[in-house]
Amino acid sequence: MRARPASGVLALALALSACTPGADDGPAASAGAAAGARLAAPGARTAVVPESGGAQAAAALSAHLVAASASVVVAADEPAAMERGAAVAAGLGVPLLLPGPEAAAEVRRLGAREVLTVGGAARSWAERTLTGRGDPDVRDAGDAGDAGDPRPAPQSRADAPVVLVTGAPWEAAAAATARAVGARVLTVPSGDPRAERATVEALHAAAPGHVVGLGPAFAAPEVFTERVESALTGVQVPGGGQLPLEGRRMVALYGHPGTPSLGLLGEQPVGATIERARELAARYDGLGGLPAVPTLEVITTVASGAPGADGDHSTEVDPAELEPWVDAAGAAGVAVLLDLQPGRSDFLSQARLYEPLLRRPHVGLALDPEWRLAPDQVHLEQIGSVGAQEVNAVGDWLAQLVRENDLPPKVFLLHQFRTSMVRERERVDTGHDELVTVVHADGHGTPGMKRATYRALTAGGPAGLRWGWKNFLDEDDPTFTPEQTVAVEPSPVFVSYQ
Repeated sequence: MRARPASGVLALALALSACTPGADDGPAASAGAAAGARLAAPGARTAVVPESGGAQAAAALSAHLVAASASVVVAADEPAAMERGAAVAAGLGVPLLLPGPEAAAEVRRLGAREVLTVGGAARSWAERTLTGRGDPDVRDAGDAGDAGDPRPAPQSRADAPVVLVTGAPWEAAAAATARAVGARVLTVPSGDPRAERATVEALHAAAPGHVVGLGPAFAAPEVFTERVESALTGVQVPGGGQLPLEGRRMVALYGHPGTPSLGLLGEQPVGATIERARELAARYDGLGGLPAVPTLEVITTVASGAPGADGDHSTEVDPAELEPWVDAAGAAGVAVLLDLQPGRSDFLSQARLYEPLLRRPHVGLALDPEWRLAPDQVHLEQIGSVGAQEVNAVGDWLAQLVRENDLPPKVFLLHQFRTSMVRERERVDTGHDELVTVVHADGHGTPGMKRATYRALTAGGPAGLRWGWKNFLDEDDPTFTPEQTVAVEPSPVFVSYQ
């Protein structure tokens, strides 16, 4: 080891000028990084770097992004040194590491010929650790007084990697490395790139060839890949971002177009319905600290007293008839749920009929077990029911539709006002990352009756269920106000009106 003082960033830059990537480095060579660092060629579209400690994460991200670097900056793990180290690394386009065994291994893997230290602890570590044959020289990067202003970070290439971080303090050195070598860094506090409007917009605009999630908040690699592919489309759901019930409440008009007797949705034409949905949602906006998203819950297959030509006691509306409603709602920023009343048919068979509409990113699916009949049952004589196995079959199909089309997650809603309506509800699969499963309490009556039903329904069920509530303008006595509705526990994230 040979320790020599530095004379500032200009001297460092001149020392590195002979270390430009060779002509045989190919397209993976860093066009965005300064001389001395060469980017690695990513092996896949996405990756998760799971380390969560500062030194470990800095070394791991460097290993993931950088193939080789003639120079490396090592800073003491303290605010002033970190800030200075990040500036020097950015000016030179080289990795920033923190003292530790991971840093020593990474310095050697990179083939660095020079380690630039910032802070006494970093200097002491380097002089103590990098003593082997072939180890790099150690230089003091100097302080701001004698090193001058470092050059700005390099401009990112059009296809430069994007690194997602949560904003935790331990990420600072790793994020500095990403910026220094020309990657773009986006902060995603939740760890889900679909959650925020700005993140979805930024990923879509960047169109990166490679996206990295830093730390365990970014889920398993296969889940992270699906989330990134969805976010890259740039599609937004009503309310912004791609998670339909994240930090918001949906407020819906329920019914069937052109049929006032089936609910408020059918009491006016499509344009007036959309405006009415907006006015209703505005009454909830901000209650409980949540914005409200106007929604239409459209009865798509209508329970029938007559068996019909197919004998299933359900009238399946032609998707083309509903398309103008669905598209007008989407254009207006209004969400849609397609509600199925299958009679003696089954939910999956009917859901498949509406696949073209369910491919729209703002359209979810609702199952109404009250109208799911056994072969010997008749509507209004018996209350129907569905088993968890059939619900899960629909959920599996819908989740696959989302995955295959890189769609945002969909609301998957189950109507229920008796525990018997969803048999073995504890076995309903709520683990699909592509779905938000909601149990919607849609019984009517006095406030006491409705609260009792809600308590019974919310007392059980698998983890991950969200909860909904229905208000009836005519049958409830009296109808809950918006304030009373959001005050029930747990506060419903989906509220509909009939």
